[in-house]
Amino acid sequence: MSESQGIKQWAEEDRPREKLMTQGARSLTDSELLAILIRAGSQNETAVEVSRKLLALANNNLNELGKWSVEKILQSGLKGLGPVKAITIVAALELGKRRKEMELGAKELPRITSSQIAYDILYARLNNLYHEEFWILFLNRNNQVMKEERMSAGGVHGTVVDPKMIFKRALEHNASGIVLAHNHPSGNLKPSDEDIKLTTKMTAAGTMLEIRVIDHLIIAGSSYYSFADEGLL
Repeated sequence: MSESQGIKQWAEEDRPREKLMTQGARSLTDSELLAILIRAGSQNETAVEVSRKLLALANNNLNELGKWSVEKILQSGLKGLGPVKAITIVAALELGKRRKEMELGAKELPRITSSQIAYDILYARLNNLYHEEFWILFLNRNNQVMKEERMSAGGVHGTVVDPKMIFKRALEHNASGIVLAHNHPSGNLKPSDEDIKLTTKMTAAGTMLEIRVIDHLIIAGSSYYSFADEGLL
């Protein structure tokens, strides 16, 4: 098939590819990009139609689809989506996440002057998870982020974090301050009693070690709760 052929001369399954070649990747819809990944649909539906149905199941949200495992895609029951195609989709979305993380890492060390800046750094780490994770930002004297590190991962309802290990890592990084952060997969931003107790304990320990706890963020989707903003530090 000649590349010079118009889109009407291409097979329907191939049209997103032709569109990408002639108009660029930005011209494609999310479902058209997914259609390129899955290559072919089912006997009765095109790849684009299958992709539209898959996106609809994820509330037409790529961030939501990015949380899906291979098993969850297969459990969707959509005809035309087998293990190979599911693996391809999961791998492509993971590459997108890693690209975003590399872009953040390539920038000059960000300086934490507000909870929003800390949230912007941690959003990509914590917004696409069905389980809880606990992350730390280690800061230098100028409140610049020297290191991001995941300290623990758990289940849907919580994760165990060891304050001793956090401050051990802070001392190893020669950090002058830290930002605590974890996610609530439930979407509930309200801190639990355990969250409040941990923050109080960490702040007291940090004072003794002269390592300031700058903030503790709870991230839930596109929103967050800041202990510092709420006057709880």
